[in-house]
Formats: sequence, C-alpha cells, structure tokens
Amino acid sequence: MLYPIVRALLIPLVRIIYRPVIEGRSNVPMRGAVILASNHLSFFDSIVIPLMAPRRVVFLTKAEYFQGKGLRGRVVRWFFEAIGSVPVQRGANRAAQASLDAALEVLASGDAFGIYPEGTRSVDGRLYRGRTGVGWLALTARVPVVPVALEGTDRIQPVGNRLPGISRVTIRFGAPLHFGPEHGEATSASDRRRVTDEIVRAIGALSGQEYAASYNDPSKV
Repeated sequence: MLYPIVRALLIPLVRIIYRPVIEGRSNVPMRGAVILASNHLSFFDSIVIPLMAPRRVVFLTKAEYFQGKGLRGRVVRWFFEAIGSVPVQRGANRAAQASLDAALEVLASGDAFGIYPEGTRSVDGRLYRGRTGVGWLALTARVPVVPVALEGTDRIQPVGNRLPGISRVTIRFGAPLHFGPEHGEATSASDRRRVTDEIVRAIGALSGQEYAASYNDPSKV
C-alpha cells in the first residue's frame, strides 16, 4: 500500500533535485519476473533504481539499514520497508544462499528483482568481477536479465559519507539477456561463471567503467 504513495511523493522530488537522465526504460518488461543487474557505486543506487524503473523493483537490503538509530535510521527503515526491500544478513555462505532463495521467491511471484553482481559498492569507480550468485539466479529462474548502469550516484553519496549531496545522475537500462538451457545449468560452477561474466560485460558496456578482474573487497565499504 505504501509503495505507490512513496513513488508519488519522491519521484517528482528526485527529478527536480537530481535531474536524472533515464535511458532504455522500454527495455524493462512491464510484466513477469525479471532480474535487474546493476553496477554499484553508492547507497543512493538502491533509491534511484526503484524510483526510476518503470515498475516495482525488489532489492535484498543489508539488515543494518533496518536497524539504524535516530531520525535518519527511522527514515531509512521506513523507505526500504515501503518499497518492499527484504532485509538480509551479509557474510557467511549460508546467509548468501538464503539471500538467493529469497530472490527466487520474489521472481516466483512474478516481480522484478534487483541485484548488484559486484556484491558491494565500488570504492574507486571501477567495475569489479561479478559474484556468481547472479549467474546461479539467472540459470535457476530462467528469466530475462536487464543490465543496468548508473552514473553520478557516487558523487551524490560517496562511500563513507552519511548525508547525500546534489549531482546529476544517469541510469541506463540495457537490452534483456536471456539464458536458456543452452547456457548451462546452475549446478555447474563454470556455467555460473560464464553467465555472470556475460552479465557484467553488458553492465560495463553501458557504464563505460574500467573493469577490475578481481573481486570487490566488502571490508573497504
């Protein structure tokens, strides 16, 4: 119930303040399950995508955002609850699989699911090697994957900054990728890696970021 109210209130505000440039909205299917796989530069990414996408997008959001104190903590918690984000614990393999299982439930309901293949925010602006969870999800759910590229959100709220600034942002939705049986199985590590790399390459083609062949280090965020 809160979701349409939040969008109605915040979309005009975001458009006035941040003057977003939105490209390729028609690439996002308006019905049926779909994965939106995006680069990750800022906390603000999880606000921009749900507001600027043409349909509701559910993200798994780290549990810490639901546990903040004070006025800011309450506002952040209210926002993520209003847009239907699912709180998850980060870290252990068991927690990672639980997150993917929760993502499958979102897709099984026919909703759009948002994911950051890098796993966490880039601290230097480069696009890091994707974690294969997105490949597992694409091969298990067999739904379209829309690559998404964000620019400028790192200037709004760089890693380590508690309060957002003002800067123009760009969001690009790429053509959907499809991974049928010919692309392999989720049980195969090599197939998961191949699909993940294809998704990250599509993101990089949209964002123009320098590619880092290593994994992003979550301890730096």
